[in-house]
Amino acid sequence: MHTLYILPKYSRKLARLIVALGLIALGYSCANMATPNGGPYDEEPPRFISSTPQPNQLNYQGQRVEILFDELIQIDKPSENVIITPPQRELPVIRPSGRRVVVELQDTLLENTTYTIDFTNAIADNNEKNILEGFTFAFSTGETLDSMQVSGTLLNAEDLEPMAGITVGVHLNLHDSAFTTLPFDRTTRTNDRGQFTIRNMRPGTYRLYAVEDITRSYRYSQPGQQIAFLDSLVIPSFEPASRRDTVWKDSLTIDTIQVVEYTRFMPDDLYLRLFKENVERQYLLRPERTEERILTLRLNSTPTAPVELRPLNFPADSGWYFLQTEEEGKTRHYWLTDTARFRQDTLIVAVDYLKSDSLNQLVPATDTARFVFRRRPNPRRNAEEPTARPPLGLTTNASGSREIYDTLSLRFAEPVIDLPKEAIQLHQMVDSVWAPVEFELFPDSLDALAYRVLRAWNYGGEYRLSIDSGRVVSLYGAAIDSLSNRFKIKREDEYGHLYINIDGLMGEGFVELLDRSEKVVRKAPVKEGGVLFMNLKPDNYYARLVEDRDGDGRWTTGEYSLKRQPEEVYYCPKSFNVPANWQVEETWVITAEPPQRQKPIEILKNKPKELTKPKRDYRNEGRQNNSNRNSGLGGFGGALGF
Repeated sequence: MHTLYILPKYSRKLARLIVALGLIALGYSCANMATPNGGPYDEEPPRFISSTPQPNQLNYQGQRVEILFDELIQIDKPSENVIITPPQRELPVIRPSGRRVVVELQDTLLENTTYTIDFTNAIADNNEKNILEGFTFAFSTGETLDSMQVSGTLLNAEDLEPMAGITVGVHLNLHDSAFTTLPFDRTTRTNDRGQFTIRNMRPGTYRLYAVEDITRSYRYSQPGQQIAFLDSLVIPSFEPASRRDTVWKDSLTIDTIQVVEYTRFMPDDLYLRLFKENVERQYLLRPERTEERILTLRLNSTPTAPVELRPLNFPADSGWYFLQTEEEGKTRHYWLTDTARFRQDTLIVAVDYLKSDSLNQLVPATDTARFVFRRRPNPRRNAEEPTARPPLGLTTNASGSREIYDTLSLRFAEPVIDLPKEAIQLHQMVDSVWAPVEFELFPDSLDALAYRVLRAWNYGGEYRLSIDSGRVVSLYGAAIDSLSNRFKIKREDEYGHLYINIDGLMGEGFVELLDRSEKVVRKAPVKEGGVLFMNLKPDNYYARLVEDRDGDGRWTTGEYSLKRQPEEVYYCPKSFNVPANWQVEETWVITAEPPQRQKPIEILKNKPKELTKPKRDYRNEGRQNNSNRNSGLGGFGGALGF
């Protein structure tokens, strides 16, 4: 009995050891066998094999197109990315089927017409997602296949950003009304670089347009769409041409340089500038009364004429409110001057203003606005307890370190009817003594609650802004506490200066200096062929120039009905490095680069996508996989309890 008990005990340990050694050997052999030894990965896009109909086939009358590839494929968002021209009224059915692409046209085919199916970059293989770039397919319902094409670039007119997914089309009908009443004859869509190619055009004279065609009407169908149009006519042509292609043995060694003959279709440098017309409808939004003494009106756009209020359920004289506007007049706060109106929960007024009608024309209108204030119950307080009026709130930037070009701001929490200049004192430290200095005081044109203190500051100067207690009183009797703020102006050697010679500007214009986020840092008009920016913080700057045709000091959009293009915009392709205590002078030839190559990539927002996948390192991947598998062998022992 004793012997029978001991043998199984050692037998179990021996069995565990044998199993562990076997699993280790098996894992080692499996890891070696599974390691890819430089085997090629699929890095090629799908390859065309055959189709029904044949490419460029004539006299085709079918409604179905099938295209066969050499591997399984997928189509990315076919309803968005596949473009069929002439435009289809009924959306076609586009689907992958194994190695095939199937297109079922729902419209009746037009006679003697060339059809183009532009798959853009929608087709990719099913496994590695290698994209078949720019694949197109064409056939004709007549005896000839139209083969002309034109190409170009579309950019946003205001900031030269490449605009992707915008419909570009042509009309053989040269009347201006064709853009607004007829679908395009031929069409395409821009890629992520803003580039477009309209293919399979017949010889003729065309007008070229672009539209943000969300509704797929293939025309300018409603106000608010982004559009573009070319002033000149487009006449497609072609010529034989050649180019030199370099074949590389490796990344450093040239194998051969070949001369390749091809057909160049022109024009191939068309340039469209996308813009949105100023067609905002004007109307009132919901009135608000979040405070008992303030009535707030909002319009959806800046009013072009005065907005008048007439009380309907309360008496009032001509000065019954104080107006404060924000957002260029779209938000309007009416501060009540009659405290008796505070206790009235509902105030009803008639609003007389210009309102957009059904034709988007501004016409006189009157709307009724109800301002309701919902009061919250106050906690019971002792009737003998005096109610202290809080002091008048004030915010100012007169503190710390200020820029040499700064204007001091004073913003009160409530309307101040009259702010005498004598209420404010400004001193400068001179030989350790505070000496009074002159300044200008004026209301802020954009904010009725704010005032500006203006003075030509001295570099490195130390100043003090002070207001005595009670010298400023609000509309509601709140008085200001005393204020005494000290601030210092930066030294001259903390700034740099930049002068840019402008070459190529024919009329008026202004330059905007931009930071890395494309925020406008400074703006100055071009004078005598140049523009000067003084007292800049040390930094890297970018520059944008606007041809200010109307001289209003801001970029003006276009208007199609007047055939008026938006004002031209240029970007300097390089940045300007301005060090401290340095004067920099540069020359900018604004037309030296085409528009699509002007905007520096550092501030470009719509950066093009990289479609070509990076080459895979088979050898290192194999070693890494092998290493990962071998490193997992230690787990066998732990699992078995060794």
